[in-house]
Amino acid sequence: MHRGIALVLAVATVLTAAACGDEDRGRPGTGGIASAPADRIAGNVTVLTNRTDQITDGTLKRYADAFHRAYPKVTVTFEGITDYEGEVSERLRTGSYGDVLPIPNNLPLGDYPTYFAPLGDTDLLGQTFDFTEYGTVGRQVYGLPNIGIATGFVYNKAVFRQAGVEDWPTTPKEFLDDLRAVKAKTRAVPYYTNYADGWPLRQWSDAIGVVGCDNTARDALATTAAPWGPGAELSTIDGLLYAVVHQQLSEDDPAGTDWEQSKSLLGGGRIGAMYLGSWAVPQLQAAARAVGQNPDDIGFMPFPAQREGHFCTVVQPDYRYGVSLHAKNRDAALAWLDWYLTQSGSARSEQAISAVRGAPLPPALKLLDQRGVRMIPQTRRNSLAVGRIDKAAGIGLDAPDYRRRLVDAARRSATGDPGPYFAELNRAWAPAQRANAPANR
Repeated sequence: MHRGIALVLAVATVLTAAACGDEDRGRPGTGGIASAPADRIAGNVTVLTNRTDQITDGTLKRYADAFHRAYPKVTVTFEGITDYEGEVSERLRTGSYGDVLPIPNNLPLGDYPTYFAPLGDTDLLGQTFDFTEYGTVGRQVYGLPNIGIATGFVYNKAVFRQAGVEDWPTTPKEFLDDLRAVKAKTRAVPYYTNYADGWPLRQWSDAIGVVGCDNTARDALATTAAPWGPGAELSTIDGLLYAVVHQQLSEDDPAGTDWEQSKSLLGGGRIGAMYLGSWAVPQLQAAARAVGQNPDDIGFMPFPAQREGHFCTVVQPDYRYGVSLHAKNRDAALAWLDWYLTQSGSARSEQAISAVRGAPLPPALKLLDQRGVRMIPQTRRNSLAVGRIDKAAGIGLDAPDYRRRLVDAARRSATGDPGPYFAELNRAWAPAQRANAPANR
């Protein structure tokens, strides 16, 4: 267990550095996904990726070259997609979605077997990987993540210092006060929604469980008729976003936001904060370096809420990777996925929490360790039920549209009261919950 952090359930507790270290690069995978000998595996593999930056800077090519040394009869090519969620969701319907790919977040877990090949038994793979329950249907795993992420705000510490803010806010009110200070005392946009790209808005759903430091909060949605009721997790989470926008602490034109540009703007001190995940820290540090600013000014802080004097952050997997049911060279696709997860060292190089068991916390999260932030995973017993309810309600917890509507409502509101919008969400959720609750299945 990491010093200073209470891990509620086991998250990433026992991986040795050697399990994904440089000395292992080039060996055939050891994660239990690929079983055929390397010299018998051949063919071309197309990997879809949202990391267009890693295509541009040559990172993925370096991984492919190292993999090719272990599997000389396999050729891996990458297809970068900027609007990943939107485009790949459409391509799933056509059957043309590459061989290995990050599974879109808006695809319900129960639909994974429709599009992806089983990777192995959940108990067996669970000996090597954390987060297997996020991609498990029945007893089979259909998606495995490369990294785990903590949820919170990536922010420019220099901007907040200029505004007179030195410490993390402990309540939503304090956070709003800090953003108002940024607006008054600096040239930066206090908060940036990334409304146009959309996917950053869904990152706010990753905060479910933070407010109450509750590792069952996501499962509890299956038995809750009013998730946006007073005092509920989503009421606090979405209420903060609503207040930020209503109080004009975000960009003037949400429709004109741009994710790639936002990285340079935050790195250069023109944006104060964005709600993302710890995965974004190294990207924003690189952006700061690219515009001649200090990468050490990029910080990460938890959601502004405490329980029993402690901050909490939810730790969960980033994209789950799957192998297409239509992959012509399935053994080769499985071999690439196994090698990428267990041998490439990519998680460590990105300062992320490795999904292979036992990795130490990356440098970007050391301050969380030092300050005793509690890192909690979310149980997944009711994940299929929550997905059914969410789909029947037409909300889309893991899609951006309902928070786009929230931003629109906040901009139009005369009073700043999110109550009418939350009541609308509850009216949609309640009948779907009654029809699809676990007890009804």
